[in-house]
Amino acid sequence: QVQLVEFGGGLVQAGGSLMLSCLASGRTSSVFDMGWFRQAPGKEREFVAGISWSGSSTNYADSVKGRFTISRDNAKNTVYLQMNSLKPEDTAVYYCAGGSMNPQGEYHIWGQGTQVTVSS
Repeated sequence: QVQLVEFGGGLVQAGGSLMLSCLASGRTSSVFDMGWFRQAPGKEREFVAGISWSGSSTNYADSVKGRFTISRDNAKNTVYLQMNSLKPEDTAVYYCAGGSMNPQGEYHIWGQGTQVTVSS
């Protein structure tokens, strides 16, 4: 069994940066493609970014492309989401998930989420 825990959320002003971390415990996370999703109040959950198990391939939603960077360190069982140039519309609960790196992929493991709030 693998469990995912997100860290690094918080309150930041527009234009600022945050780095989210997703730590996997249990079986190694290196076998999983991983993704980040977010859900804002009253909105559906949406794909943000994905990364292959090796880290060699990444995938981004158009809304974050050029501002967010996904990476991973398999030795630390951790996936990161560096978020720069944050906008108020980035405010959401951010979740990491394991199993795919694509928006429509099958994800079978989810973290509990971490809140990101961007003030204008």
